[in-house]
Amino acid sequence: MKLIVGLGNPGEEYQNSRHNTGFMIIDFILSKKIEWKQSSGTKALFYKDYIAGKPAEYIKPTTFMNNSGVAVAFLKDKHKLNLKDIVIIYDDIDLPIGKMKISYDKSSGGHNGLESIIKKLKSKEFVRIRIGISPETPSGKLRKPKGEKDVLKFLLGEYKEKELVELKKLSKKVAQALETIVTEGKDKAMSLYN
Repeated sequence: MKLIVGLGNPGEEYQNSRHNTGFMIIDFILSKKIEWKQSSGTKALFYKDYIAGKPAEYIKPTTFMNNSGVAVAFLKDKHKLNLKDIVIIYDDIDLPIGKMKISYDKSSGGHNGLESIIKKLKSKEFVRIRIGISPETPSGKLRKPKGEKDVLKFLLGEYKEKELVELKKLSKKVAQALETIVTEGKDKAMSLYN
């Protein structure tokens, strides 16, 4: 079984924020019509599905971002999964909107949700799909906020309508990448989608 984890913050006020990109990508992939269930014994919502005929569980931790690792570690142990069965989807301020990058065995890059997961799993050896959230200038340069306060304001700020369209479009590519990870492995997915 694969554990597909979207990162975000629970609560209405964060629903369309950039920091909830992991949640949003999963919602786009599954469509909003599904009914999420509360996982007993852990702080997460889950939905069971199949990817390319193989069982998968989509997860949204209901802890705040900084404690995402609590839910991920619990579910890894509960389902007796290997690290290679876990895929984390999250926002990346170092990538432009509409772009994604698959990586493996890397540091958190300063992302608190990922840092929490690395600490709880005591390893970096899992696949992540990084979703770009930063706007670009007309010449293609990233327009990232500077300074801790501005970065936080940006992350918790809501997507513009045009950006949501980009995100929805990208979710189709993420779904294809997940299918490739499940059927042919992470290396093949990286060669096709990075």
